[in-house]
Amino acid sequence: MNLEFRLRQVWTIARLELRRVFFSKRSFWVYLLALFPTVIFVGHAIDVKIQERRSAGDRAVSAALIDSITKGDTADEITARLGPPARDFEWKSGRRGERGRRHMVYSDGKRRADLDFEANILASKHVHTFVDFDESRTIFAGVFDYFYLRLAIFFGCLGIFMNLFRGEMLDKTLHFWFLAPARREVLLAGKYLAGLVAAVIIFGGGAMLAFAAMLWPHDPAEIKAYLQGPGLGHAISYAGAAALGCLGYGSVFLASGLLLRNPIIPAVVLLLWEGINGFLPEILQKLSVIYYVQALCPVPPPTDPNMPALLKLLISPPTPPSVWLAVLGLLGVTALVLWAASRAVKRLEINYGTD
Repeated sequence: MNLEFRLRQVWTIARLELRRVFFSKRSFWVYLLALFPTVIFVGHAIDVKIQERRSAGDRAVSAALIDSITKGDTADEITARLGPPARDFEWKSGRRGERGRRHMVYSDGKRRADLDFEANILASKHVHTFVDFDESRTIFAGVFDYFYLRLAIFFGCLGIFMNLFRGEMLDKTLHFWFLAPARREVLLAGKYLAGLVAAVIIFGGGAMLAFAAMLWPHDPAEIKAYLQGPGLGHAISYAGAAALGCLGYGSVFLASGLLLRNPIIPAVVLLLWEGINGFLPEILQKLSVIYYVQALCPVPPPTDPNMPALLKLLISPPTPPSVWLAVLGLLGVTALVLWAASRAVKRLEINYGTD
């Protein structure tokens, strides 16, 4: 039979499997993993919007007036220029006739100015935005790296790809596929394609929803400038990193479900290996999925500035590979793992009594 016929068989099997993968009861928790970051960023955006609405009420002042406040101004001078503050707290001095400390808050709807007075004279002024664009991007990079890549996609692919064969064994339906007029390698390719398409849609879409939720509370002009600059490329890179993670982890978990009777053990070992990846020597770091996937992330994840210097040295990342090298490297590893899985599926014997 020619290659075109085999490819049509692969696509037919994948099309039939997609419905089961998307709507299986065993897959519903995967959606929760994919949407969890979106829920966090939406909640943060709603909180920011509420703060801005409260601050943009009757007592909101212009940005120029807030910028005009200088150290040494008296509280009376400031209230004369800006009007009554949104918040005003005063602590009286223990001595009669002397003024103590005072704290006033002004806002222009986007920024908040905290003014601290000593003896009615401005001692310090702190102005900060309700949401900082650079800070939001850094937080998103951290959530994507530490949660989305290392946990959500890892466990999501575990649930999706392990069930492609192992789930059918538990349901005692795998023999129906083996009775179909298709070679087992074709069946393996079709099932893997179905799992990969589902995982990429779920986690790639989840990453894009979280990215959009991260942008939502910011100024529209700021968002437009970002998207016209590097923003669109960043979004594509995050979606590509999610897809590459699904590609690598999916092949490993599919093969584990075929090669091992208890695939949970290699899953735990792989999770520990990926988790300690930052502490390994550079040559060992390259023997992991996360090393290649991180090469696509456009913004490095944040690190604790108070971290000891020795620990920073230990977990310092190696020189990342180029994007093309990362993609080709993981494609090569995936092809090798799928080849091993195709050998295993040929020898697979169905015995429902032992599963």
